[in-house]
Amino acid sequence: MQRKKALIDAKIAQAQTRRGLIIVNCGNGKGKSSSGLGMVMRALGHDKKVGIVQFIKGAMSTGEEKFLRRFPDMVSFHAMGEGYTWNTQDRERDIARAQLAWQQALVFLRDPEIALVLLDEVNIALKYHYLDVTTVLRDLRQRPPLQHVILTGRGALAEVIEAADTVSEIMEVKHAFKQGVMAQECIEW
Repeated sequence: MQRKKALIDAKIAQAQTRRGLIIVNCGNGKGKSSSGLGMVMRALGHDKKVGIVQFIKGAMSTGEEKFLRRFPDMVSFHAMGEGYTWNTQDRERDIARAQLAWQQALVFLRDPEIALVLLDEVNIALKYHYLDVTTVLRDLRQRPPLQHVILTGRGALAEVIEAADTVSEIMEVKHAFKQGVMAQECIEW
């Protein structure tokens, strides 16, 4: 353990850069949005302002939305989707909603007072080409230098992964739904 501590201490000493990070939570497992929301809570614990845009979600109210709306001075929460892509069945409308959500995201990405931006399910909007990945990456690069951004959702594009500082792929090992258990509040929403 002494040797391990020395190695870790040396790596910590070498890490001197401080800048906003792009974090991607992707994969087919459960917990991508939940991880992003955990970082939202962490930011709030440090008295930092947060902006949240949900790109696909929005057809139903969620526990996290109800909770975070209790802090209007610290969190700006925008659920701008209309539900799962397999339910909406209107590509043009889905594209319009995603582009409207991106306009809200830009408000946050241009505001140096917002320390953390959560772009929930944006990876899906990019995967289905509801948004232009080149434009999104350009806008992310132009954000305030200390602002952190979290992008969640399945199917993260290679360009997004390349641009990110930290990427976590959440893998499904087992899921209750596949055993016939319905989605439930507190767990899925």
